[in-house]
Amino acid sequence: MPVERMPAERAASLISDISETVTRAVEETPVTDVHTHLYPPGFGSLLLRGVDELLTYHYLVAEVMRVVDLSYDRFWALSKREQANLIWQALFLERSPVSEACRGVVTTLARLVRSDHRQAAGDPVRTGPVSRDLDYYRAALAGLSAQEHVDRVFALANVRRVVMTNDPFDPVEREFWLAGTDRDPRFLAALRLDPLLVAWPAAASQLLAWGYKVETSLGGRTVSEVRRFLEEWIARLDPVYLAVSLGPDFVYPGASTAEPAEEAVIRARLIDEVVLPVAREHGLPFALMIGVKRQVNPALRLAGDGVGRACVEAVEHLCKAHPENKFMVTMLSRENQHELTVAARKFRNLMPFGCWWFLNNPSLITEITRFRLELLGTSFIPQHSDARVLDQLIYKWAHSRSLIAQALTRQYELLVESGWVPTREEIERDVKALMGGNFWTFLGRGEP
Repeated sequence: MPVERMPAERAASLISDISETVTRAVEETPVTDVHTHLYPPGFGSLLLRGVDELLTYHYLVAEVMRVVDLSYDRFWALSKREQANLIWQALFLERSPVSEACRGVVTTLARLVRSDHRQAAGDPVRTGPVSRDLDYYRAALAGLSAQEHVDRVFALANVRRVVMTNDPFDPVEREFWLAGTDRDPRFLAALRLDPLLVAWPAAASQLLAWGYKVETSLGGRTVSEVRRFLEEWIARLDPVYLAVSLGPDFVYPGASTAEPAEEAVIRARLIDEVVLPVAREHGLPFALMIGVKRQVNPALRLAGDGVGRACVEAVEHLCKAHPENKFMVTMLSRENQHELTVAARKFRNLMPFGCWWFLNNPSLITEITRFRLELLGTSFIPQHSDARVLDQLIYKWAHSRSLIAQALTRQYELLVESGWVPTREEIERDVKALMGGNFWTFLGRGEP
């Protein structure tokens, strides 16, 4: 029998309705932000918030140092308020704030601060022209308590939960955990393992000082003692995954030409004999963020890191050697994205997530999200905010939601052209999976 074709007018109507349906679903579905550097209000000054923190974020520091005639030392000698004033003047007043980092500040301020300086949770988002007066925004936010600030931002960003980055080797953060500081249940923990896997000799010295019987050679009781350390911190943090950030030279299980073989062997043993067995026992994924070149320009401090193309084969070897473990992976280089997505087609224990750091730009988010949809369907995590400043949740999710909706709409349009018309319920189901459901399913637990 001949295939009955849909009338052109009917197809156009459906596509228009699909665009509206997808956009509404993506905007209205609360998100689980699977990777941030945020902290709950109880962690005091570790929770960065407010307009001065927004403006002195390392993305903008790197950008401003391209255009001001000022030495790095003189810049760092300025107070945070003075740095913010300089960045506002150079990047927002003397130039149009067209970069993604600058536009993000504009989006955030437009949504965060209304003319009456109030935005109750659940109120519709209202935006308007952004003032050129930086002190206007300082005054508007000055009276907010940390809890009020969190509540407002979470409501505006439509974020249900965020996953923190928690390092037990950080002396300031460590004290909050040891003191049993109350934490907002919307802030979930992720146990960060960088000191163990990237700077083992220093980590071993610290573990020794804390009473763990370890040796830098991994001899003696080292493996069992490091496992004990992880077990204790898993009990304390109740993390949703273990995590590490690695350079582009990361290989597994061998050594690359860019690092001493002994370091790579020790790291591989720590992964194989400590991290992955503990992760399996607790049902926790191991998240790898790969591709950051540390301190390309040390004078920029936190802004001084760069990007390098990494080896996706290391991820493939991990997934193949440890099929009972689950791996969440994001990579920093654009050149790695296609290969990583193909690897995810081959290993069900691999979950690609987010457009990390230097990839968090509209052109790249669109490209990456579209080919992930084309290769993986809806079985991935399209975005995380990587926010270090609370207020960044607003712009990072506002911008990303728009781009995710556009990419998803295009795939549904192609589907309609092929003869399959999704229902509203099916679209809402798919969006719910992308905005957090896939994460919880991969963890093997229901969303709390």
